[in-house]
Amino acid sequence: MRRLIFVFVLIWTAGATIWAADVMFKASAPPAVVMGEQFRLTFTVNAEGKELRVQEMPDFDVLMGPSQSTSYSSSWVNGKSSSETTVTFTYILMPKKEGTFNIPPATIKVNGANYTSNALSIKVLPADKAGKKEAETATASGSISNDRLFVRMDVSKRSVFEQEGFLVTFKVYSLENFSITGLKYPEFEGFLLQEVDLPQEKQLTLENYNGRNYQSAVMRQVILYPQRSGKITIGSGKYDAVVRVRMRQPGGGSIFDSFFDSYRDVSKVLTTAPVTIDVKALPSGKPASFSGAVGSFSMTSEISADHVKADEAVTIKVKISGNGNVKLVKNPEVAFPNDFDVYDPKVETDTKTTAAGVSGSKTIEYMAIPRYAGDFEIPAIAFSYFDIKAGAYKTLTAGPYKLHVEPGKDGGSSAPVVSNFSNKESVKYLGQDIRYLKTKGFSFVGSGKDLFFGSFLYYMCYIVPVILFIVFFFVYRKQVKENADIARVRTRKANKMAARRLKNAGKLMRENKKEEFYEEVLRALWGYLSDKLSIPQSDLTKDNVEMELSKYGVDETLTREFMDILNTCEFARYAPSQASDAMDKLYEQTADAIGKMENTIKK
Repeated sequence: MRRLIFVFVLIWTAGATIWAADVMFKASAPPAVVMGEQFRLTFTVNAEGKELRVQEMPDFDVLMGPSQSTSYSSSWVNGKSSSETTVTFTYILMPKKEGTFNIPPATIKVNGANYTSNALSIKVLPADKAGKKEAETATASGSISNDRLFVRMDVSKRSVFEQEGFLVTFKVYSLENFSITGLKYPEFEGFLLQEVDLPQEKQLTLENYNGRNYQSAVMRQVILYPQRSGKITIGSGKYDAVVRVRMRQPGGGSIFDSFFDSYRDVSKVLTTAPVTIDVKALPSGKPASFSGAVGSFSMTSEISADHVKADEAVTIKVKISGNGNVKLVKNPEVAFPNDFDVYDPKVETDTKTTAAGVSGSKTIEYMAIPRYAGDFEIPAIAFSYFDIKAGAYKTLTAGPYKLHVEPGKDGGSSAPVVSNFSNKESVKYLGQDIRYLKTKGFSFVGSGKDLFFGSFLYYMCYIVPVILFIVFFFVYRKQVKENADIARVRTRKANKMAARRLKNAGKLMRENKKEEFYEEVLRALWGYLSDKLSIPQSDLTKDNVEMELSKYGVDETLTREFMDILNTCEFARYAPSQASDAMDKLYEQTADAIGKMENTIKK
């Protein structure tokens, strides 16, 4: 009994812990409201909660609340039932003034544990200058003016340096119920582009623009990097929209007249005005290590080891981090000693594109293998960039690194080497496998044997291939010319095709497949006559075959033999009682007739 009680308590405790971990307490309210209008602030918890504590909200008047509502839901999935309780606390608030204000987190107690909600930021917009009557009149007219639905191309900067990123935002503003059916953005010629990730579902938010409160949504955001100096124009975009317009009944004054109103869809083309960007050239005095990086960066580096053996790899990892054109940053140069085998660097880029720009890092891993023992020094690594805020070039350095290389295992690459990285001639002490080229003190000595160059065999090696090429060329041209005459090619190959079909017929005869045998013999005969007489099989009949054969001088006896074979095959297809010796006899007659015909008709 005690054991059962212990198990029950253990299961209940574990279930309570898991259940408590799933408790969610969330605050929600509109991100923007209009001055003088009420809005709802709700706190939702997915459990039975009590003792809700909401901090003071001095920037808002609490008109009502909290009002509590509870909902229950249950589901049955895969034989298991689950239920959930949701408790919602609602406040009705009204802003006291315009601006952006914060609502602090609230707390609630669930099963003795305290939970804290998220904080909220609410922007209070000024009241709309256009009255309600004006809005209704514009809707009833059935036309959509440009101040009721439009798209803006907002550019964060109009004057930038080369490679300096700036934000371009495309945002739609509307006082109507609309949908976008077509998008055509500018080409951005002269810029490199980085897309800002936005949600697939566009959320409409309230925004005050030019004294009016619109429902607005960001359609696209990009970071542009100008690739040349001068005036660069971003062209206009074109967007197709459909607006649902309410058509009021004329003379309506009663509240019931709205039931008789109709709606229709109105198409409207929205465009954005082109914008010209003034791109300034980067100032003079660029450092030698500058390769186009613009922004704010930092650099770190590390070497894998400072003591290695010959033929063992050593790596230097350089990491460049910051904000700017990170993806366009070129790899800084690492000057390894001349006696090292250097490999292509491995590059990894980790960036994030937001409305604030592109930030992240670029990691470059350089690998080299020393071949000789000795003490080496890898010079300092330099990276320069143009700092936008300071308006000047800055150079970052890392290193230098000293590297001690010990002799390898085989001892073959253990000769000490000292190098100063200037050029190959600066090697002071070399291993046994390296020698300078000698430029003096040598002469050529003849071998005393006849040379192949200039001999008879030497010239024949040129003449014979030329003769063979000419012969093959004329033979090939003759074959091409003959193959171009399709009718002649078919006539020449008629006997081969017939022999191939008869061979297949013989195989069917040995397998005692009578119907297939006679069909194959018919194919052989008709195919042979079609190829030999250059007449398509669809146009062949027994009458025109006899006529054509007589034109080629085939005697009546051979023609009649052909006709008899055709008649026998057609009759035998529907007479399955034919014996095997009849098939043997017909097979021999067919082969003999084709052979005689081949000797008679020659093209």
